Amino acid sequence: MYSHTTGSHMIYRHPDGRILSIPHHSGEEIGPGLINKIIKQDLKISREEFLKHVK
Repeated sequence: MYSHTTGSHMIYRHPDGRILSIPHHSGEEIGPGLINKIIKQDLKISREEFLKHVK
């Protein structure tokens, strides 16, 4: 769940206490390497599971 923005990063907090910081620079896209890191290490879900939630 979105919590707040600090500088150019959006901060999300999971109900179990995990915190995720995603860079948000206007006009720039997040690279595939960072997306994969967020999915695997921070969200701890598979790419397929992630895609179910974003489509």
